[in-house]
Amino acid sequence: MIYKSKKDMPQDMEYEELNDIFFNKVTAAKLDKQAEKIIMQIDGAKLVSQYKIESRFNGVTLDIDRLSTGCKTVLNVMYFRKKIFCLKECGDNALDVLYHLEQGSVYSDYAVIPFTIDAVEVVSSLGKTVIDNYEDLKEWWNGEE
Repeated sequence: MIYKSKKDMPQDMEYEELNDIFFNKVTAAKLDKQAEKIIMQIDGAKLVSQYKIESRFNGVTLDIDRLSTGCKTVLNVMYFRKKIFCLKECGDNALDVLYHLEQGSVYSDYAVIPFTIDAVEVVSSLGKTVIDNYEDLKEWWNGEE
């Protein structure tokens, strides 16, 4: 679910602006098998233990905090479905994965859209809508309410 205005966010859901810090302090401790595919898909790294990844560049073992902020954002959304996360620091590779998740919530007050989307649920003061193409999503994001 995508929110483009903070006023449209449910009062019972917390908003997390700083994905990097939230991941390092909270999400990293929750990583399990489901994180392996996401880490490989977005950062090309291999999860080798709870807090270690193997770099795609030279095979060096790094601490998990070296993942990209986009990868951390997707993992935050996956593991904490009752929170809303800022998606402004996601690159296209993370956005492609994020927009294919079946659950989770994100926020940005400006358009952050990959060219390939299936369908996403968006929320505004007009209610919930499912949008299934780039142009319509961009129009929704840029529309005046």
